Amino acid sequence: MQSGSVTTPFGRRPMTLALVKAQFEVADIREGKSVDKWKVYRDACDARSLLGLRDRALAVLNALLSFYPETELSEDENLIVFPSNAQLIARANGIAGTTLRENLAVLVDAGLINRNDSPNGKRYVRRTKDGAVQTAYGFSLAPLLAKSDELALMAQQVTEDARRLKVIKERTTIARRDVRKLITAAIEDGAPGDWQMMESMYVAAVAKLRYAKLTADFEAILDEIALLREGVLNVLECHVFSTESDTNGDEIRQHIQNSNTESITELEPRSEKEQGETAMQNLSRQAETLKAFPIGLVMRACPEIASYGPGGEIRNWKDLMSAAVVVRSALGVSASAYQDACEAMGAENAAVAMAAILERAGHINSAGGYLRDLTSRTRRGEFSLGPMLMALLKANSGGAMRA
Repeated sequence: MQSGSVTTPFGRRPMTLALVKAQFEVADIREGKSVDKWKVYRDACDARSLLGLRDRALAVLNALLSFYPETELSEDENLIVFPSNAQLIARANGIAGTTLRENLAVLVDAGLINRNDSPNGKRYVRRTKDGAVQTAYGFSLAPLLAKSDELALMAQQVTEDARRLKVIKERTTIARRDVRKLITAAIEDGAPGDWQMMESMYVAAVAKLRYAKLTADFEAILDEIALLREGVLNVLECHVFSTESDTNGDEIRQHIQNSNTESITELEPRSEKEQGETAMQNLSRQAETLKAFPIGLVMRACPEIASYGPGGEIRNWKDLMSAAVVVRSALGVSASAYQDACEAMGAENAAVAMAAILERAGHINSAGGYLRDLTSRTRRGEFSLGPMLMALLKANSGGAMRA
């Protein structure tokens, strides 16, 4: 194989370290390695967004591969093709000469082909008496063989990213539908809540979809809409729970009024006790349903806590909970108050609560007292982290836009 030595391009074309590196990679191809040239081409097509390739460049690559007589690119064969520009133009759908040269350079820069230029820059082959290739000058396809495994992984990554993006878009569509219809139902039924604020946040979140391009952009928007959905559901749940409690109270009072005197004397004290126990059980179950929010969304709403994390950053829930302990001590919150919060909210949500308190530390006189109040309200079913996070997210987003 004639790819073991490093060669420089003809004429004014510069030599770069990237070209040297590419030729070193070719020299390290595993002995006996071979691959189907069209499979490698399909992988390159799938991975074109990662490689920075245009459709014209892929058409030129297809044309170059068509000049290689074998189906398999093999380490022990000559992998240099030497078509003229006219031949390449004919097989690349008749593209212009300048476009051909531009895209050949693109393929070289992407590391998919190497130039193996002759002394005068012409492409040709010198054969032995029996017709075997002795020396060939043109374009080496060896980089495709060297990168075949890497290209396969890149193609797989692109496919997985596309699948993941499709799932995110589906979830976003469902979340948008849920929030839109839930807010409409709440307004039409006259449910208490700041629906105008939630409507504004919904419109702002949906407007971002117009400018989203990367998967991370769509993920961030999905997190924001999902948080808004959680907040809407929490408000509606509290409203429904309150309505049911009022209805149950009326039914109990009506039952007591319709009972005889002996039954009132015997059952009334026990009924009040049982009502209290039932209410506490219901509220305990409600507290148990508190869910942790996406870590990325929490960090966008409460960025201040990041500096308290390991190495000055928060990468996961473990980091956030570690940072919350440091913040708890820094803000003078007692260990018992934080433990109570963990028991009532769950460890993750207690950490989120500490992050939110830190974010508003300048407006809170006693962090410990404030956390105990949140804990008590959580146990009574009167507090949810969703609206608090939404308010902080809105405040920080507004600050970023003004900046």
